[in-house]
Amino acid sequence: MTTNDLSILIHQEEILQFDVFNEDIAWQLGSIIYERGKSDSLPIVIEIKKFDQTLFLAARSGVTFDHHDWIRRKGNTVQRFLRSSYRLGHELSIEKLDITQRYNLPAYDYTSAGGGFPIIVKNIGVIGSITISGLPERQDHQLIVDTLADYLEKDKSTLQLSVTN
Repeated sequence: MTTNDLSILIHQEEILQFDVFNEDIAWQLGSIIYERGKSDSLPIVIEIKKFDQTLFLAARSGVTFDHHDWIRRKGNTVQRFLRSSYRLGHELSIEKLDITQRYNLPAYDYTSAGGGFPIIVKNIGVIGSITISGLPERQDHQLIVDTLADYLEKDKSTLQLSVTN
């Protein structure tokens, strides 16, 4: 990650917020991500959920059980910390700690790997998560951000992480 990444990750969460969020929006977003995965032959699994309910779940060819477990862990992280799993990972890397060391959480249930993004409704807060697994974590994260920016008609140029890792 670059030094500017943390500010971009925070900015993404400030900009990519919904006026309302419901089952139809979840289906639309999940379908858009699935079709992007299909057109690029990406082996991804996608889950969109309110914290108490799965609204969209789909897997493409090449996905394994491990990918499903990664989305569970990423989703748990978003729910616990109310921020993207990638942002949390960056914050922990600044402290030179991992999620177990810093928060005493089991790695079996939580991860700071990228690919979990909060569903934020304006004036309400975080109500769920969009989670992808199957690509390198930075790409999982950016696929969500790009899809949300397109859907919410936001300028992607201010939401892009640098090309370098």
